[in-house]
Amino acid sequence: MNLTEKKKIVENLQDRFSKTSIVIVTDYKGLDVATINDLRRKLREENVEFQVVKNTLLTRASAETDVGLIKEYFKGSSAVALSYDDPIAPAKVLTNFAKDHEELEIKGGVLNGQVLELNDIKTLSTMPSRDQLLGKLVSTLNAVPASFVRTLSEILIKLLYVLLAVKEQREAD
Repeated sequence: MNLTEKKKIVENLQDRFSKTSIVIVTDYKGLDVATINDLRRKLREENVEFQVVKNTLLTRASAETDVGLIKEYFKGSSAVALSYDDPIAPAKVLTNFAKDHEELEIKGGVLNGQVLELNDIKTLSTMPSRDQLLGKLVSTLNAVPASFVRTLSEILIKLLYVLLAVKEQREAD
């Protein structure tokens, strides 16, 4: 790889690092190509990028971004997982994958300027996904008008019963 290609890679990574919400650094040593491709497929399904990059290029690309906070993790065979909108998705996929493949080591990460240790990433992976949280929000927002409509209909039903009772009383008189 020549110097021009390296500069393009660094610029591309730096641009992506500045836009991402979470970056998780992993050590993939010991995983075969098929297993790494399986991991990439699972991450891609969750809109997460996974890239193997030389540590020197990672260090240069992270210099002016929040990812620079975790440059001490750029040792050994490093790969980064990047997510732009859902910080929970890469944590879930990587944690679950690491349970099945002990060779995959999660080194650490950074989430919106906060350094994440392995335990933080594991905790993040236990949280509900963005879609689940949005679903709960929608159901909560839907519950208020639904209960309001039920209350109004109960008032109308009770009024109807009162009117029927008054009608029956007048007919009986």
